[in-house]
Amino acid sequence: MKRLIMTILASAALCFAAEAQSDLKKVYDESIDPMTQIDNAISKADRNGKFVICQVGGNWCRWCLMFADFIEKDAELTKFIDENFVFIHSNYNPRERADEKALAMLKKLGNPERFGFPVFVVMDETGKVIHTQDSSY
Repeated sequence: MKRLIMTILASAALCFAAEAQSDLKKVYDESIDPMTQIDNAISKADRNGKFVICQVGGNWCRWCLMFADFIEKDAELTKFIDENFVFIHSNYNPRERADEKALAMLKKLGNPERFGFPVFVVMDETGKVIHTQDSSY
């Protein structure tokens, strides 16, 4: 009986989590080359005198989508980011660890996946990584 109750509770929790995630806007474009995306952001940052914030994660990551939703709904935060940074969502799927493009992206960003997802990488206008932020903080 205890096993049955635990199974039902676990199933309900999974259903709730899946439903909660499905309500969130997907912000990661899985069809673009992440290196091209990063290079374009660096060029834009250089032209505009800004830094780049790269939120690494994916549409598979509930916390990644929740953070994107949080930023989008906070007008003051959105304004601050837009005025000071080029903010991008770089797609990474941990199930595709051997993908050459994903490995190149992670290498360029200083292998931030060790912090979990989402992880935030700040680069200057030349593309130099100046800070990696673990999102658990």
